[in-house]
Amino acid sequence: MNRFNYYDAIAPIYDQARWITTSVAEDVTDFILDLVGASSETAFLEPGVGTGLNVFPLVERGYQVTGVDISREMLDQFRQKFDAVPQNLTLIQADASQLPFPEQSFDVVLTVHMMHTISNWRTFLDDIERVLTPGGFYLNAQWTIPPAHREFLNHFRAILTKYQYTQTIEEIEAAIAAIDVENYLCGKGYRSDYLLANKWTVTNTVDELLYFCQAKAYGLCWHVPETSFDLVMEEFEAFCLDHYGSRQTELSSEAKFEIWAYQQHIAPKVLAP
Repeated sequence: MNRFNYYDAIAPIYDQARWITTSVAEDVTDFILDLVGASSETAFLEPGVGTGLNVFPLVERGYQVTGVDISREMLDQFRQKFDAVPQNLTLIQADASQLPFPEQSFDVVLTVHMMHTISNWRTFLDDIERVLTPGGFYLNAQWTIPPAHREFLNHFRAILTKYQYTQTIEEIEAAIAAIDVENYLCGKGYRSDYLLANKWTVTNTVDELLYFCQAKAYGLCWHVPETSFDLVMEEFEAFCLDHYGSRQTELSSEAKFEIWAYQQHIAPKVLAP
């Protein structure tokens, strides 16, 4: 299954299978607005906007928000969160790595868990720089997988290793590790800050997480060939019953919303004597 079809397929359960909640998104929005010193005129762009998990509160508060995503189904899920799509929201179905906007169109560009989907991340960062207003912010963010949930998925990975299905996953992880946004943008005169926007406790039962795996809501799952998927899941479910004792066992640990904020240094104007 390619990435395009993957996101179309999981769109109806995407929000449910992720760690961020409505209240967390509201708190993160407060943090971002304070960070960028937002005014009523501040314009936001999220490439890879998906179902709008990260920017929905911005739209509700009346800010100008533009989202780009390749998946029509994901964008439709975002639209369904409103009785009618508000005028301050623009959604574009397109390759999010190619920003179809004039120079200096946005004050803030936000990406969340999407840099690894870009074929040429340096070109993409150049494009972000092009569409940012002078002194604008690029926020490269992620919400981390809670440790208990990461352990659960690592057990699944161990079974995939047995079936020799982890090569593609390891190649993707190596490509992600090679992305060096920090040095690239700092080398272009940007100043950077690492910020912890929020942390919160996530709780799911083993049964819920097994359902998300069965529905292929996580990247580990969609690399498994269809011909083998049921066999892999059968073995994983048996492992979980033995390891966790019950499908109703709760896994609870802390997630974080992390932001690497970049702002181009604008030299102050020097008045002539």
